[in-house]
Parts: sequence; structure tokens; C-alpha cells
Amino acid sequence: MAQVQPAAVLPPANDDRIAFFDLQRQRARLEREIKAGIDTVLGHGQFILGPEVDQLEDRLAQFAGVDHAIAVSSGRDALMIALMAMGIKAGDAVFVPAFTFAATAGAVVSVGARPVFVDVDPSTFNMDAEDLERAITEVNAAGASTPRAVMPVDLYGLPADYVAIGEVADRFGITVLSDAAQSFGSVLDGRGAGAMAPISATSFYPTKPLGCYGDGGAVLTTDARLAESVRMIRSHGRQGTGDEASVLGITGRLDTIQAAVLLAKLTVFSDELARRREIAARYDAALAPAVTVPSRPGRAKSAYALYTIRVHNRDAVHDRLADAGIGTGVFYRLALHQHPAFRHFDGRHLPVSEALAGDVLSLPIHPDLSDREVDRVIQALLDSVGSD
Repeated sequence: MAQVQPAAVLPPANDDRIAFFDLQRQRARLEREIKAGIDTVLGHGQFILGPEVDQLEDRLAQFAGVDHAIAVSSGRDALMIALMAMGIKAGDAVFVPAFTFAATAGAVVSVGARPVFVDVDPSTFNMDAEDLERAITEVNAAGASTPRAVMPVDLYGLPADYVAIGEVADRFGITVLSDAAQSFGSVLDGRGAGAMAPISATSFYPTKPLGCYGDGGAVLTTDARLAESVRMIRSHGRQGTGDEASVLGITGRLDTIQAAVLLAKLTVFSDELARRREIAARYDAALAPAVTVPSRPGRAKSAYALYTIRVHNRDAVHDRLADAGIGTGVFYRLALHQHPAFRHFDGRHLPVSEALAGDVLSLPIHPDLSDREVDRVIQALLDSVGSD
């Protein structure tokens, strides 16, 4: 049983709404530790790459089971820096799932490469290895760009099928970069997020399972050469404290204050993951007869950044839940190839991604939800679906 006490800090008595995200309960629970960490940073004044950043990197690497964790300024920057460290450039093709957040494809475009959209599995919502093979074959046949990397996304916190994807990547001689922005804390085949691919990128955006109080992220790898490249790129391409740019870099460092916040949150992270999984299990048991609940292969443990169902008449159900005081979210209303910014990269048939965009709905699953509130969400959803 998780040691998080979800009912310790409840909303005011005159406000019984259940927020989709509720960062204030966690803040209240960890207030003393977080304030102490921030005060320490204010005292020593090393606001960029201070000692807390080093401590955080050590603990992230230990938690993930990798040799190197490099803290950076955001999840998007983590992806872009990883691509730069891999040598991805103009003329290269990077294969990304069509159903995910825009930052995945945006990072590819930012380094001058071409994103190629791959459809997703209808049960896990993660990249479909069979369609990946078709996409690589199509790009090779066209000859306009060179397949260089595949970037699976661990959507909603569930690891992608890295075994199947890795087998396809190996056959074509391309590298796997894991977009683990939503999945830090997940497990697949005994390996944690960050250790499932040769190089991984994660996010510490405030609403992530492990989130700071601003933007933040990390690149994780066991490859010492890649790790050194990432460290240089995040700091203007410089090596160490010198002012000579050895490679083209960016300003991509994690602030020390954010590292202090993350260090405090890491002390309860395992308990919070356990609580998320408890809530997911309650949702699964109660909701499976009425809606399509998340698929969870037995080899995997999700971090449950989001608990996302498929439901008929999604927008109407969303509105009914809002009227009942239940916050929900829609991630995502468009597949990537439907975004104006990426339409000129379109051209493949992506029916599963397009269908998901019309019927996914995410329910509250933060670790400070009480059992009573979880039951309210369940009953409100059942009532909303039953009214169709």
C-alpha cells in the first residue's frame, strides 16, 4: 500500500469539484522539504548547474538504472539535444508516432530533419511496429531522405513495445530514441524508463508524474560518448567551464532551484507511483464494462501520467462530467499530421491515430486523490455514459 495520504489535504468544504490536476495538495504535503531545498539554493547562490543539479542527476540515473542522466531545461529541449547528440540533421528521416504531443515532431523539425508519422496500436495507443516497418520501407523507396532514427513515445506513461520496435530498427540500421516525457517511473521487462533504449528523453513539466515548478527535463543513456555530447550541447557547445564551443549547442540547462524541487519530490516518488497504480486499478475494475479502459501488457508497469479511456460521444461525456464537477482532459484532439505546423509532412494513411483523436478522454489520477473522490469520478462517468 502506498504511503501517500491522499485525503490529508482536501478542497475547501464549499468547493467539492475534483480537479483534473491538483498540484497544490502535493505542494502542501511536501512544503517543508521543498522550501528547505529552495532556501539552500538561495543561500549558496549557484543558480545554474549548482550542486543540487549534480545530486539530481546521480539520483535520476540510479532510479532509472542508467550510467548517465543529464538534466536539461525542458522535455522538448531534451529531445532536441538528444537528436543533436546523435548527429541527426537535414536530409534525415526520424519516425515518430502520429498520436502524441506536438513537441515530439517539433523537436525533429528543429534540428532540420523530417518527421515521418507512424500509426499507433489501437489498444496501447503506442507506436505500431508493423506500421513502422512499412514507413521505413516507403522512405527508402522514395529516396528523398535517409532513415536515421525512430522515436517511440511512451504515451500516457505506458512504455512502447521496445522489443518489437528495436527489432525493426536493427534490421534497418537506425537508432531508437525513447520519448519518455510522460513515463519516468514506468517499467518494461524489468527496466525503468530511461533504460529501455540507447538514449531517452524525459520531461519534468509540473503535471508530469515527477514534475518541478517550471520547465525541466533530462536525457538518459548508458553511452558515455552520447552523454558527453549532451552535456556540451546543453551549455552552448562548451566542454567543462571553458568558453570554447566544441560543437553547436544551445542554452539547455536545468535551473538549480528546479533541481532542488525535484530532489524533494523524488523522496516520495515511488509511493506516488504506487498510488497512481492503485487508482488506475480501481478505475479499471469499475469502468471496463462501460468504456474502453487502458490496455496494460503484463510486461509493463505504467507511470500513469494520464489515465485515458476511449468513449463514444466523448465531447458530450466531457461536458457532463464538467457539469458534475469532475475535471477531465483531452489528449489529443488532433493527430500530429492534422496540425497546421506539420501538414506538409503528411502523406501516410494513419486511421488509428485519427480515430483516437475523436474519442480519448483522460480522468483525474493524481496521487492525492482520496478513495471517496475516485468513487465520485467513477459514478459520474458511469452516469454520463449511461445517459446516451
